[in-house]
Amino acid sequence: MNDFSHRHVLFLANDETPVALTSFYSVTTDIAIFAPLPLRKLLAGIRRFFPNFLKLRMLEWGTPITVSSPPFVTAHGTSPTEVVRHMHAILQATAKAEGQWLIIVRDFEANTENLQHEFTRLGYHLVDSLPNTYLDIAWSSAADYRAAMKSYYRSKLQKHLRRNEEQQVRHERVDDFDHLADQLCAQWMVVHNQADEFQREVLTPTFYRKFSQGMGARSKALLFYRADQLVGHALLLHDGPLLRWLYFGRNEANNDSLYLYVAHAVIETAINLRAERLEMGLTTYSIKQDLGAMPGPIKLAIRGRSRLFNRLVGWGYGLLNTPSRLTEKNIFKRTKD
Repeated sequence: MNDFSHRHVLFLANDETPVALTSFYSVTTDIAIFAPLPLRKLLAGIRRFFPNFLKLRMLEWGTPITVSSPPFVTAHGTSPTEVVRHMHAILQATAKAEGQWLIIVRDFEANTENLQHEFTRLGYHLVDSLPNTYLDIAWSSAADYRAAMKSYYRSKLQKHLRRNEEQQVRHERVDDFDHLADQLCAQWMVVHNQADEFQREVLTPTFYRKFSQGMGARSKALLFYRADQLVGHALLLHDGPLLRWLYFGRNEANNDSLYLYVAHAVIETAINLRAERLEMGLTTYSIKQDLGAMPGPIKLAIRGRSRLFNRLVGWGYGLLNTPSRLTEKNIFKRTKD
């Protein structure tokens, strides 16, 4: 990815046994990344003349392309709070050495409530991020999935599927796609440039190439064709019982039925791979919820390097950012129609 500088930390016990592993990186980020639409328009106007207004080089502890909660792994018996304390010292020292004023720790889902207290004790402010979305896979086939939907949502989905069928849209799943890296990245850039909820990391062809080569069979791409032309893709990661939908790309930024067809194909893939859960990611919430995805709140821990700056961080971040708040939507039948 562009503008990212990655570091990795391996923690060792006194006998040199590895006990924990994590990563952090420096990145230039818009500190008003989740700003409401009126503020985003105002910032866009200001940045025509001052491109880097409210953009800071900062340290982030976690993984840049997917949710990692908590942002580290430990050997059995290792204290998570000890990892947090040691990493806090590393982040503070790195931020001071590199002249960076802001430290972000991501991500915290519901399973990290106890860990969040340790970050609060260390002076971090816990703030809301964009929610994630998940679909628990409880069906043996895509047909069973559609049959479980309430009639309104099922008919809406089937209407869009028929439109794609009429346009000769089809898809295939591949594990090796490094030879398509340039084309897939160009498709992703089309979607990235049209994003109106938030923009951050910018992928490169090297990312797609190395993702395919390095992750092996766990990396998967759904390739979407209209007739014989490759018009879009969905990038997936098979992560144990979880299938993660990471990115979507397409040739043209049209307001048509393709995205809904893609989302259904991702769900069908999760069913076929016998995944227990599908992570559908951030943004485009209305479509994902109409397909059954449930929101999962995410928090970030944010801290200024100095005590004085840190006093302003929690207040300032909350003033600039208002992430989406979603209510659950049950689109499935409880009993047969």
